Amino acid sequence: MVAPELGRAGHLMRTPASKLTAALATVGSHLAFYAKALAYIPITLVHYWRHIVRQIAEISFGSATLLAAGGTVGVVFAMSFVSGAQVGLEGFRGLDLVGLSPLSGAVSGLVNTRELAPVVAGIALAAKVGTGFTAQLGAMRISEEIDALETMSINSVPFLVTTRIIAMVITVIPLYLVGLFAAYVSTRVVVVNLNNQSAGIYDYWFDLMLPTQDVFLSLAKAVIIAIVVTLIHCYYGYYASGGPEGVGRAAGRALRTSIVMIMVTDILLTFAFWGVYMELPGLAGAT
Repeated sequence: MVAPELGRAGHLMRTPASKLTAALATVGSHLAFYAKALAYIPITLVHYWRHIVRQIAEISFGSATLLAAGGTVGVVFAMSFVSGAQVGLEGFRGLDLVGLSPLSGAVSGLVNTRELAPVVAGIALAAKVGTGFTAQLGAMRISEEIDALETMSINSVPFLVTTRIIAMVITVIPLYLVGLFAAYVSTRVVVVNLNNQSAGIYDYWFDLMLPTQDVFLSLAKAVIIAIVVTLIHCYYGYYASGGPEGVGRAAGRALRTSIVMIMVTDILLTFAFWGVYMELPGLAGAT
């Protein structure tokens, strides 16, 4: 009687350790794949630039028309416009309760630029582009196309993964600027045109709280988030298994992981760019 109980207790003690070991192995596999894909960037730019151009076209406009939201441009613009309108509605309402509604322009300059626009762009890219990457690579994996590339002495990582990373970095810059512009416009329309706020006061606080440096830092944040999203989705697609059902599971896991990492990356980059104790831009000029 004693031996079975001891064996069962030993098994219970080993289970957490086994889970921890498996988790660490998974993290190591992710990091090794990411490092390998990023290290191949110089080789990919030289040998596979045609595939990069093709990926840029697919990411930007897709296979359908722009009016039908077939491309990422329409998705990013629509999501940024709606989120910017929410900033205008809730920001004006909250500030108006304490008699500070003229500061709505400051909220737009700070919130849209530093936090909301990069996160919205990252989520749009994960949902529209990232899941497509996972499905494409997963379909190639289960149909043994990736193995066929390896047998033809074609390194599949730069050919399939690094090309997508470079294309995403190039594409996200104009896409993000379009989304940021949409957020600015929608917030201003809601505050000035719908809530009858003074346009001059709104523009004054908006310009005061939006230094040029913040726009570039916000763009850098969007680019880094786009790289993180691409790496995660390509990893899950590259190592998909279990047939079509396995590809679907991989896409779901990739989307969940990328959304969590978008938020974590956003917080870390906010601390890195603006510090834990942030200073409001233009505060000296306002006083």
